[in-house]
Amino acid sequence: MRLTCMFSFILLFGAAGLVVFIHLQDPEEIVHQQIPGIKYNMGFQQPKKDCVSSNNQDRRLRKNTADGVATEKQDNSLHPSESVPTKLQSTDRQQSSIMFAMKDQQKGEEINSIRLHKRRRRFIIKKSPILISMNSSILNLPTLKSEDRNNSKWKSLYQIQRERKRIMRETCSKYKSNNRRIITPYHVSRIFVEDKYRVLYCEVPKAGCSNWKRVLMVLNGLASSTKDIQHNTVHYGNYLKRLDGFDHKGIYHRLNTYTKMLFIREPFEKLVSAFRDKFEHPNNYYHPVFGKAIISRYRVNATKEALRTGSGVKFKEFIQYLLDVHRPVGMDIHWDHVNRLCSPCLIDYDFVGKFESMEDDANFFLHLIGAPQNLTFPKFKDRHSNEERTTTKITQQYFAQLSPSQRQRSYDFYYMDYLMFNYSKPFEDLY
Repeated sequence: MRLTCMFSFILLFGAAGLVVFIHLQDPEEIVHQQIPGIKYNMGFQQPKKDCVSSNNQDRRLRKNTADGVATEKQDNSLHPSESVPTKLQSTDRQQSSIMFAMKDQQKGEEINSIRLHKRRRRFIIKKSPILISMNSSILNLPTLKSEDRNNSKWKSLYQIQRERKRIMRETCSKYKSNNRRIITPYHVSRIFVEDKYRVLYCEVPKAGCSNWKRVLMVLNGLASSTKDIQHNTVHYGNYLKRLDGFDHKGIYHRLNTYTKMLFIREPFEKLVSAFRDKFEHPNNYYHPVFGKAIISRYRVNATKEALRTGSGVKFKEFIQYLLDVHRPVGMDIHWDHVNRLCSPCLIDYDFVGKFESMEDDANFFLHLIGAPQNLTFPKFKDRHSNEERTTTKITQQYFAQLSPSQRQRSYDFYYMDYLMFNYSKPFEDLY
């Protein structure tokens, strides 16, 4: 008897709970569940795939927005087209009203989804990948003008450029397996933009970058002469635009239509130049940030003064830091690989100049883009101007402080830069 009462109580409690649930259920949700044919757009919630271009994403989102409603792309924006009227029998007015209600609701959901999609694009555009096929640049290499084809100097420099690009491409093809490339804003964060002459310049520190920025500022009309522009104005004035500051479409357009160039330098020589600049002169950033960490990790019996200031880092200690897989402080653009700074296997550069032949290469490039004839690449050294430039001889003196093993590991560290830009081994004992 007691079990029977308990079982009856459980049934009554369950029935009461069901009644309360039905009473609290949203009537609109019940109606939506009962009407077939309504498809909710969840396209904007789909996880973004890295290998989908922006145009493909837009088409997929528009397709998912409303099933059966045609849309078209006009002026790079989304506009719903007119719905095609459904043929209805005049005898079934109730069905007709339901169908029109469904279409109105579907159209409203489509517009709301488009608005959500546009709003979301403003947030994700800088993180979206740009899919570009291998060597897709329209400008393979600026062509010589007809009057320059008989000029032996221009013809020789032109052939040098073709050879440099060939070696760079072959190296990329050999060591990089991708023939389709994903370029993100990170990959173009070191690229400066000059819109008037349609130039993209990838900054490689210690390879004439300060003077190249001066040239870009003159081309852009920000100064009349490169001599008028101070060092701090060049690097801290923010007068030049970076490519990652543009939206998805702006990045894609410039990568495919502007002349892209970079200037590089012999890796060991560039490394010694960076060390001399940052650690052998007073510096209120590199000494406390890098110097203190390097001395603390690699110097035995370091003095309190050295640990406090970070000044006086030795070249051998600097190399120990560079080769350490567990560095006490991260990498810096002044001694990072060109392969990482400018991504030459992802971005098809049209012009590759070298610091060692800077005057000829730079002025040839300015000639190709049609720069003013009175604009030439500046030769002056604006930092530590009384100090001799870092040369091959000075570089060898610094590397003579290292053991053969350290020199070999340093060469291995920059191996791709040596290979890609066709630099010879700096020491005979390297393999």
